[in-house]
Amino acid sequence: MAKLLKLSILDSGIKTAKENMALDAELLSDLALMPDRSLLHFYDWSAPGATFGCFTKPERFLSLRGAEEVALDLSVRPTGGGITFHIGDFAFSVLISAQHPAFSFNTLKNYETVNQMVVDVVRKFTGRIAQIGLLPCEPAEPNKELHAFCMAKPTKYDIMLNGRKIGGAAQRRTKFGLLHQGSICLLSPEESVLQKVLLPDTGVYLAMLRNSGHLLPKGSTKDDLLQARLQLRNLMQEYVM
Repeated sequence: MAKLLKLSILDSGIKTAKENMALDAELLSDLALMPDRSLLHFYDWSAPGATFGCFTKPERFLSLRGAEEVALDLSVRPTGGGITFHIGDFAFSVLISAQHPAFSFNTLKNYETVNQMVVDVVRKFTGRIAQIGLLPCEPAEPNKELHAFCMAKPTKYDIMLNGRKIGGAAQRRTKFGLLHQGSICLLSPEESVLQKVLLPDTGVYLAMLRNSGHLLPKGSTKDDLLQARLQLRNLMQEYVM
């Protein structure tokens, strides 16, 4: 694997969605005080959840009553982007100082740099080469509702497996550096959960079935999910050290 990044490792453990997002926001602010500190940030969720970009209003796209019924832990992200479910995913963050050689003021270039690392890691995780890569261009999508859901609408430089999106990210950049919050889908959320939390007649559920994929086979257990997260974490850590 070609190592494009050299980062320190921070593992902040298990927290609520709000706590994880607040810590990422704090770490981004800290780049102003510690410009030599660029990080790969690992964290885990204390409960199944969903995060949404700072410009997204979740009540326009989600049933908040349904989210409460399935005990979905919701939080705004310090980055942009749409709604991302953290149920069967592997989530991480990358913080790159403006002094780091990989930093760019071109947002798409930053997406490409970090997501290429993710592609290399996923290739090693799966043992596959040709079927995994970055989406080279933005596909047309007439339904604007889909832009509010990360796994319903692939965008440029998302991670694709056999034509389906398995990984995406959102970013926030300041003059001191950037925060890249990434998610790799290991297992798709259960249909019963999606039917509870997605508002009807938006086309989001069918778009997720059509456009998104997952790395683990159907029928994988919670233990399989935990092992996959650990393996991806180790591969990423090897990549940046």
